Amino acid sequence: MQNLKQNLDKILERFKNETASLRTGRATPALVEDLEVDYYGSKTPLKAIASISVPESRQILISPWDKNAIQPIERAIQLSPLGLNPVTDKDSIRLSIPSLTEERRKELVKLLGKHLEEAKIAVRREREEVLKAVDRDEKEKKISEDEKFRKKQEIQKIIDEINKKIEDTGAAKEKEIMSV
Repeated sequence: MQNLKQNLDKILERFKNETASLRTGRATPALVEDLEVDYYGSKTPLKAIASISVPESRQILISPWDKNAIQPIERAIQLSPLGLNPVTDKDSIRLSIPSLTEERRKELVKLLGKHLEEAKIAVRREREEVLKAVDRDEKEKKISEDEKFRKKQEIQKIIDEINKKIEDTGAAKEKEIMSV
């Protein structure tokens, strides 16, 4: 049971991280912090080589610790699916976040739906594994039939809770995306 809860929490956390990187009308460091930058021949997350801040609600400021990293960061942003154009100052990069069009908002909601479905599938897989283990324990006479049913109910209760959290997170993100 403890293992199930840990795995479900990891699924929820991964879903939250995926949805945090979805672009809304507001600037947030989560949009770019996990971008892979080709830094001295190795792929490095942007957050490992630069500080990322939000000086204004529609602007992200990236200040690399090594000034030689400005070009690779710029290239990584241009190649990313974010569709943002970096503006380079002397020792930092600014990203202006334009407001989203209605069409782009709908695309983002579809992408959110895809992430939501992936999270639900992962939860279902986890549930199936645990239920198989409970059935196996009952067949091997490690637990009684009554205990099997109790465990199955407890598992379903945990699954329902995590699904509710995933749904709530998805609904909040959809509302955030669709608000102008």
